[in-house]
Amino acid sequence: MPIVLNCENEPCPNPVLRCKRLLDEQTPENMEVIVDNEASMDNVSRYLISKGMRVDDTRKDGKLWTIKASQADSADAPRAEQVSSAQKDPKQVSAAKILVFLTSDTLGQGDDMLGSRLMGNFLNTLPELGDTLWRIIMVNGAVKLATATNPAIDALRKLEAGGVSILVCGTCLEFFKLMDQKEVGQVTNMLDVVTSQQLADKVITL
Repeated sequence: MPIVLNCENEPCPNPVLRCKRLLDEQTPENMEVIVDNEASMDNVSRYLISKGMRVDDTRKDGKLWTIKASQADSADAPRAEQVSSAQKDPKQVSAAKILVFLTSDTLGQGDDMLGSRLMGNFLNTLPELGDTLWRIIMVNGAVKLATATNPAIDALRKLEAGGVSILVCGTCLEFFKLMDQKEVGQVTNMLDVVTSQQLADKVITL
């Protein structure tokens, strides 16, 4: 019988944390995780794969997702694109790692139109940091920057194409109903956010 974790109505990052606690304590052959939003489904699936599990099935029934996972064979070892956001390091460089932590889609206070323009200028200037620019994390209103209609999307695409890791808060996307409109970056959770801040040599918060 599989071990079942019912994480319905549990906020981010609780579903991932419950999976972590379970896998820290035992090595289940089979397990099922029940969540009630797409962001948690993505985060749990990616976390299980990063820990050597194989996600056999992800099924939606009404408002709930059920993730069925089992122990992976050696041939099913996690691929680079499947590991957890905090573990993934696209640049793999020895230079100091700078994390840019964005909390809004505008820069500064006073006028939102000006703030939007300044944010675009900021993102377009980030490549000047070179290989030290490691990761960008977006939370709260900053997740709007990752949508197709935002003026900053081209700057973010160029950064990602250049090897910068971009993480977008899944809970925030769900809150703003933007999950289907995300065009850049990887959906992430608060555990990855905290771990990334711990791993970074410097954090720039805006």
